Amino acid sequence: MFEHKKTKEGSAEGGMTVPPEALFFLSSLMDTKALEASLTGLTLVIEPKGTSKPFSLLDCHDQTQRAAGRVLIESGAALHLLQKGQRPLSQNGMGNGRFVQNLPDGEVRAALEDFPKLRALMQIGVGKLEEKSFVVLDELQKTQVRGVIWSMTSTSGRATVVRLHGLRGYERAYQKVCSSIVELPGCAQGVESLYAGLFPGLVIYRAKPEIALGKTEPSLEVATDIIHTYLKVARQNEEGLVADIDTEFLHDYRVSLRKIRSVVSLFKGVFSEDQTADLKRVFSDLMAPTGRLRDLDVYLLEKDMYFSLIPANLHLGLRAMFDQFQKERKQELSRLSRRLRSRDYDASMNRLIEKFDGTAHLQPGPNSDRGAYDYACALIWKRYRKVCKIARKISDDTPDETVHDLRIDCKKLRYLMEFFAPLFDAKAFKKILKPLKKLQDNLGLFNDYSVQQEALLTFVSQQSNAQGRVDAQIGLAAGGLISVLDQRQKFERSRVITSFQHFDSPETQHLFRSLFHQNEE
Repeated sequence: MFEHKKTKEGSAEGGMTVPPEALFFLSSLMDTKALEASLTGLTLVIEPKGTSKPFSLLDCHDQTQRAAGRVLIESGAALHLLQKGQRPLSQNGMGNGRFVQNLPDGEVRAALEDFPKLRALMQIGVGKLEEKSFVVLDELQKTQVRGVIWSMTSTSGRATVVRLHGLRGYERAYQKVCSSIVELPGCAQGVESLYAGLFPGLVIYRAKPEIALGKTEPSLEVATDIIHTYLKVARQNEEGLVADIDTEFLHDYRVSLRKIRSVVSLFKGVFSEDQTADLKRVFSDLMAPTGRLRDLDVYLLEKDMYFSLIPANLHLGLRAMFDQFQKERKQELSRLSRRLRSRDYDASMNRLIEKFDGTAHLQPGPNSDRGAYDYACALIWKRYRKVCKIARKISDDTPDETVHDLRIDCKKLRYLMEFFAPLFDAKAFKKILKPLKKLQDNLGLFNDYSVQQEALLTFVSQQSNAQGRVDAQIGLAAGGLISVLDQRQKFERSRVITSFQHFDSPETQHLFRSLFHQNEE
């Protein structure tokens, strides 16, 4: 339920009030007879025939609006944003399949300014909405309160939204109606009752699900739980990936598989040697077909940045380059979509999920029974020391390959820490993760600039004719970009050194030692 609010309205007479307004959410259809019976001395009059139209609940795959206590409804070529304690917002426009930044200007778009830029709006659920106006009359048939009822139905449930408008001079009647609605079955604060009523089985997607761990839990069980969880996360992204709703579906799909591969490779001795080798091959084969599509997504997402890096007289060649990228992306998406829709792929993923649903189908290694806490300390401390050993030697003359190795080891350290985080003090973890994330950001940019230069050189080579000649406009544009990216890469190297010095501070060293190495001292 939205709490009603009063705001002052200035006037010549001094301080009249704006009529109060409230919004209520019910996890079922409203019992209008029960409401009327509770309004002693008042009469509820609902228009006999309302208007009926389809509706869609919109959000992104992460359901960030739901998590923020908001609901976005598209109905009748209009968007409505509802939130506890806030005035309902509406504007014309359709949102399904669009990015918020591409919506028409309006109060809903303005309120969604914090919506993830890389996420598109999509249908979370659909149904029918019947809208009816109502008034509450006193014994003299004077209107005391006005309102609107949205009776919403889906194939799996029902819910109601009630919007009340108080009138000046009738605050007592308004308060009475508010109190009566609150007492109705299914009325609760916040929009969650709307989701619960309409779509009771709808679960919020989480790219990083919480996985409960015990300090003495055998490491084989920990590895199994993590792999099983992230296999299901990967599967939750397949439909959106194939539908090409936004590029984050592929990103999350790949991150899920990458985390699984990290468990297989980093949890040494948990699986048998033969099974470790087999699992590495299986998950590498799953990952391989996604690489080129992700590269193309990154290039296309950074398109505006690329154009800003070189003079306008080189843009013609750049446009030709991005036309080629867009064409290739379409082909890669089609190829990957066919794979994800195939029976063989579906069967293989189902077999993997079944294999990791417990430990019965797994081959234990020598570390399989080792307690999670002790094993985590050993793994994280070893990886941390390796990161420091590499990073302390980095200078302006260090080969790029060494910097890339540092990036990979930092990523492995981060994954290990995230996997085992529930076993350690959250406050201390947050302190050491912050500088690690900053170092990773710099290493990521360094790697991006390097990979992009190589990709541009490869692209130019592929565009050359039999005599090794390339279109002049494309060659000039690529050359200009490579020059700028090279300078940015050099600058990022210096930032890597600075970021590591911060990560390598005495305080961080002490925290790592106290968290992960105290038992060895």
